[in-house]
Amino acid sequence: MTVAIVGAAETTELGRIPNMSQIQLHADAALNTLADAGLKAADIDGVATAGESPVAIAHYLGIAPRWVDGSSVGGCSFMLHVRHAAAAIEAGYADTILITHGESGRSGVGRGGGGGGRASLPAQFEMPYGPMGPTTMFTIGVLRYMKRYGMTHEQLAAVAVVQREWAGMNPRASFREPITVQDVLNSRLIAYPFHLFECCLVTDGGGALILVSAERAKDFPHKPVYMLGSGESVEAPMISQMKDLTSSQAFRIAGSEAFRSAGISHGDVDHLMVYDAFAHLPIWGLEDLGFCQRGEAAGFIEDGNTRPGAKLPLNTNGGGLSYMHSGMYGMYALQESVRQMRGTAPAQVPDAEISVCLGVGGMFAASGCIVMGNVAP
Repeated sequence: MTVAIVGAAETTELGRIPNMSQIQLHADAALNTLADAGLKAADIDGVATAGESPVAIAHYLGIAPRWVDGSSVGGCSFMLHVRHAAAAIEAGYADTILITHGESGRSGVGRGGGGGGRASLPAQFEMPYGPMGPTTMFTIGVLRYMKRYGMTHEQLAAVAVVQREWAGMNPRASFREPITVQDVLNSRLIAYPFHLFECCLVTDGGGALILVSAERAKDFPHKPVYMLGSGESVEAPMISQMKDLTSSQAFRIAGSEAFRSAGISHGDVDHLMVYDAFAHLPIWGLEDLGFCQRGEAAGFIEDGNTRPGAKLPLNTNGGGLSYMHSGMYGMYALQESVRQMRGTAPAQVPDAEISVCLGVGGMFAASGCIVMGNVAP
């Protein structure tokens, strides 16, 4: 049995939404997605979410599900939810599954606590050395990559420049004004080598998806988007303990499994989304997915191969650097893949039939990868 995404929408607003709590953002996204699919809450019999409990979401929306998933592994949790939902539908555990996300990342209204407390591994073995979250921890791998492969500051800055080009075509993007490599390098230094424009936005927002069996897809208002393949994996809870600071084991496993299960090769991919909380992540993604050889992805982006009109359109909504980033970005990457496959994206890739969406969670601790297509397999 093949599974299709028949509902997809984000919150009514993105950016700064101080008048809505986090669970209200989940609900706003869910209601918009139900409307997109022409469904009511009573039609839903499966719920998956992260950041909030599926118990809270089902109760808030008045849903009585017979399948739930609260897997939470960071920003790629929603890729895992899509994969798990497809398996649940194929097993007959649910027929119509809603996946929700909402996060008051900027306003902090109704936002829950995070982290594992003082007993967590990072708190014991990394925090005593003074890092302050992802901005400082991600620098470890970037500095190693620069030393090993010779990546320049200009090449890292080029990631933000190219994604701003895509954002310039997206009316809902937070930042749309064009920038240059020099603009990026002149922006405030946050944690060496990251400048401000190489770091993700901090915003409010949310999104949701609805999945059903492909046999039912013709009964819904919009062009169905088929799930062709998927993969997931985890690595280390501490970035300092990665097997290789310049490559993500979780990316490699999730990506190769997604390509294998979809039965596709790299030449079949028309569109690519790689979670970009910071500018280096698309570089790791391109290499770990196998689109570039080790050490070549920074030059690949700098040479314009992922920009509008180029051979591998990447992060076409503007990404976490220019579109929006509420904290758990994976849902927004999935939304853009769906838009591209529906043919409704603001920066639409002509004739795109296959999209690959790669997510990361917890600073390389986890990954999920989804392959979507707009032609039934």
